[in-house]
Amino acid sequence: MPRLSPSILAVAIVALALPRLPGAAAEVVVELAGDWKVRVADTAAGVTATKTFLIARPDAVEVINEKIPVLPLFNPAVPGWVKGVALEEVKAAECTVIRALEPESLVIKSAPGREGTLLERGRDWEADTEWGTVGRLAEGRVGEGEPVWASYRAARRRIDSVVRLTDGTLELVRGEPQIVLCEPPSIPDGSERLVNVYLPGRIEKLSDANLFPILEDRCPPLPPDQPPLAKARLPETLRRLEAGEPLKILAWGDSVTTYGRWQAMFVERLQARYPQSKIELVTEAWGGRNTGSYLAEPPGSDHNYHEKVLEARPHLIVSEFVNDAGLGPADVDQQYGRLLADFRGIGAEWIILTPHYVMPEWMGLGFVERGQRDIDDDPRPYVAGLKAFVAAHPEHLALADAARRYGRLWRQGIPYLTLMENNINHPNVAGHRIFADALDEVFGTPD
Repeated sequence: MPRLSPSILAVAIVALALPRLPGAAAEVVVELAGDWKVRVADTAAGVTATKTFLIARPDAVEVINEKIPVLPLFNPAVPGWVKGVALEEVKAAECTVIRALEPESLVIKSAPGREGTLLERGRDWEADTEWGTVGRLAEGRVGEGEPVWASYRAARRRIDSVVRLTDGTLELVRGEPQIVLCEPPSIPDGSERLVNVYLPGRIEKLSDANLFPILEDRCPPLPPDQPPLAKARLPETLRRLEAGEPLKILAWGDSVTTYGRWQAMFVERLQARYPQSKIELVTEAWGGRNTGSYLAEPPGSDHNYHEKVLEARPHLIVSEFVNDAGLGPADVDQQYGRLLADFRGIGAEWIILTPHYVMPEWMGLGFVERGQRDIDDDPRPYVAGLKAFVAAHPEHLALADAARRYGRLWRQGIPYLTLMENNINHPNVAGHRIFADALDEVFGTPD
């Protein structure tokens, strides 16, 4: 069985202060006091309490002789998580966890125990050590269909919390290590969580990117003087809901929508708000594809746009396409303009969901330098294009801004990647709830 042990990493102690973050509560100051030390100064109620905490290094699982029944050929031309077989202790949903494997620890043998031959990397096998996948080499000593045995160490993710106890003293609460979906730990009754310290797997020391002071307890609502969007932009949908007439909603999207989570949450809340309404929910989703994929499908295919979207004759379409994130504002104007004309042609209204945040490297956020903090404004041109497009077309079109809510998770002490089941771009239940919250806001439903 794998066993937990501290990760062995060489470090040098340095001091680094965390700059005061925008909106930070004045009574709490957080700074690094060393490679693995965090100092918290709390001046609540006019009394200063300062304490330095030693943060335990990332936990690691040590695996001895994990059997790999079949070692496929290593394929360097595909993404890291599919270049070979995934090691068990770095697996996430559908892929693997980046920077979990400790590269120097990986050993591959032809058999377990002393009788096994030590196989050579670069001759017999190759690996993507960032993503924890392994494959055989064609000219090596591992034949097609032959098993091998892997030994390695894999770091876990963890969130620790600094809390203020009821007597005003500060305490560090250690979180539970997880492969991917780590959560802030439970804290003592009556205490207040002040800071989360996020350990994203294999790191050499703490940096500012690991510190998450709690700046707000939830995403702030839209300004009170801004009326609910549904009243101005979705009059026919609102009329049907208030009159108790049938309302057919089509949830249209990519792999995120295939889960059926956010749309079910949204409809359940909408039904509770309008109990007299007769809401029908239909989902049309295609994993790994985008709106362009639908438009390119020929008649008779499983995902032909005209047959599956337009001919469904929904009254309201709610679209989610994180896979459209490669589009720029001009592309959005052209492609989404065509969709809007088609939807108006069948008498449908439309809500566009801005996408959730995905792996930081894919968003240009970096890993250590910026990571998952100070990210209120979504940097993707696609999101800016969606906002401009909706602003330019005020009739029968509304924006549900999930990206705004994802961008503020860091202020609530939550690294958004801890909501991704696959470590990249597939939200868990809490992540889908953010979509439902954004859709609630369109109808003025309180959080």
